[in-house]
Amino acid sequence: MFEMGNTFSSELGVIPVNWQVKRFDSLFTVQQGKQVSKSTRIGGNQRIFLRTKNVFWGRLDLTNLDAMHFTEAEEKRLSLEPGDLLICEGGDIGRTAIWQGELASCYYQNHIHRARLRDESGDSRFVLYWLWYAFEVASIYFGRGNVTTIPNLSQSKLCELPLPLPPLPEQRKIADVLGLVQRAIEQQERLIQLTTELKKTLMHKIFTQGLQGEPQKETEIGPVPESWEIVPLSDGVSIKNGQVDPKVTPFREMIHVGPENIESHTGRLINLRSNGELRISSGNYHFTNDDILYSKIRPYLNKVALPDFEGTCSADMYPLRPKAGQFVRGCLFQLLLSDTFNKQAVSQQDRTGIPKVNRVQLGSILLPKPSLSEQVDIAGSLALFDQRIDQRLRKHVALSDLFLTLLHQLMTAQIRIHDLDFQEITATTI
Repeated sequence: MFEMGNTFSSELGVIPVNWQVKRFDSLFTVQQGKQVSKSTRIGGNQRIFLRTKNVFWGRLDLTNLDAMHFTEAEEKRLSLEPGDLLICEGGDIGRTAIWQGELASCYYQNHIHRARLRDESGDSRFVLYWLWYAFEVASIYFGRGNVTTIPNLSQSKLCELPLPLPPLPEQRKIADVLGLVQRAIEQQERLIQLTTELKKTLMHKIFTQGLQGEPQKETEIGPVPESWEIVPLSDGVSIKNGQVDPKVTPFREMIHVGPENIESHTGRLINLRSNGELRISSGNYHFTNDDILYSKIRPYLNKVALPDFEGTCSADMYPLRPKAGQFVRGCLFQLLLSDTFNKQAVSQQDRTGIPKVNRVQLGSILLPKPSLSEQVDIAGSLALFDQRIDQRLRKHVALSDLFLTLLHQLMTAQIRIHDLDFQEITATTI
């Protein structure tokens, strides 16, 4: 190690002089879990246990737990205590979460290492964030795993990993800050999921009961308000024909939309680029912000988009334009996203090769048609939910960027914890 003023050079890079570098096993005892086998499936003492699929960076998913037989000795040896690190041996090696005592008793399989602090010289939360940074962000431990047919992080390799150790109060403050941002990210994820579920529930209610409180009638596609018509899509929509060359002006500079650019079941557009950037050379359809885009391949993915720009789309998609006096564009978009429409599209799809619906099949799908004034109200009500989800997604992206920035700067001591503006960080996470 080479000392330079307030920092010194170590195997982990340049770090402050009041930080130490220690082997992982000098701070933690490491215990690997139990192997799953046929015999453990039939033993009499079945106990739930964690697999690597339950362990994510910084969190555990306990919604789907497996069970196998554990002896009394194994229960004692493989028990979990709050503060234990759970580290994946295989797959995404090094992926780590902390056991917080979520269940009264739970164990773990052999592809997970349990790391338990030997004493109070370290904070397991800080080490979690360091491992997150070292494995996932900076590839500091690249090549440390055993290189076999399937890469893995053996117990011996884990034990010899070097860890940077700030003074304990600094470890705790770093963990507090990163934990604050992480919890804010998780809160946004819960809000996005809740708002998405509420919108889905509202869509079902609106498209079966309407907004006017009128009696229902039974139709080929289920109950709808008495005044609504049932029409095939082709009656209310024009499906664009005629492809354009994406290599020529002005199409070269236009945004390209393919099925991969539409999020399933939400209609959200992602990772958009121009034809020129993507070097698209095959035929495309031209669309404007009067159209709706529908992916004809794999209709079970339910990929529908409502672009607010002019562009071109893959030949695997159809630009759909509502006919005057038939459908309000925003309402039609929500109808195409509905379960009722999607189930019909799946039932119509060709069964050979890649599943898809052709123009005739798509045009024959039945839609409920409210009055135009009610369509305007429906579009506005559901668009509010989409706007709320988009706002929360933007907040989620901003918080995720903040987390990665802080993770890098704190773990490399580019920013010291006492230099951070805690009020600003707290305000950002609210």
